[in-house]
Amino acid sequence: MDWEAFFTVHKDLPREGPGSPDDVAWALDLAALPEGAVICDAGAGAGGDVAALARAGRVLAVDQQDGFVAQMQARFADLPQVTVRKEDMGRIAEFPEAPFDMIWCAGALYFLGLKPGLEVMRGALKPGGVLAFSEPCYFTETPKEKARAFWEDYPTRDRAGIAAAVAAAGFEILGTRDVSEAGWEAYYQPMEARIAELRPEADARLTGMLDLCAQEARDWRAVREETGYHLVVARRLS
Repeated sequence: MDWEAFFTVHKDLPREGPGSPDDVAWALDLAALPEGAVICDAGAGAGGDVAALARAGRVLAVDQQDGFVAQMQARFADLPQVTVRKEDMGRIAEFPEAPFDMIWCAGALYFLGLKPGLEVMRGALKPGGVLAFSEPCYFTETPKEKARAFWEDYPTRDRAGIAAAVAAAGFEILGTRDVSEAGWEAYYQPMEARIAELRPEADARLTGMLDLCAQEARDWRAVREETGYHLVVARRLS
């Protein structure tokens, strides 16, 4: 990955993945967190969900990319209940703030893999704590090749397969829903506006990244009826 070109495209975009504040509000309603809850936004990217999470408690927002960490630190400097750090979410159980009342992991658990990721997150939650995550999902039993190619080599499951993995990891599912098309467009449309702004003066290196990002948006629109993100809210069983 050419991270310099990537951050030229993505710098200061409102989101780094599909979703919306409504998704956070829905998850928080199901979670019914205690007053003074401690929440971790794991793999927070640009922090698109941090402000919504911060309405429910103290938030630790972590990401491994320096560019995203710097962006969040500037973005949330005026929110004293938000802490931003560069961290590896695979070591979340070792964070000083752990165990957490809730972990929010939007479009990032797949970096660990579903089963290993669920195990890691479970170990960082209090008994009865809540994990909310979005996971690549097939919406049909017979996804076409283009839908399979969208997730490259990731072992994407259908909704039932995700639910089975969650239950096997020691969680009780509180609710599920698919990330809406509006949530995907909330990610892609600002990115496409940035691409149009940058393209006239882009060199060959940046043009390659612009083309790659633009193609991703086109690919999703072509397969959106067959695949997308499935959002799960689940409580850790003691």
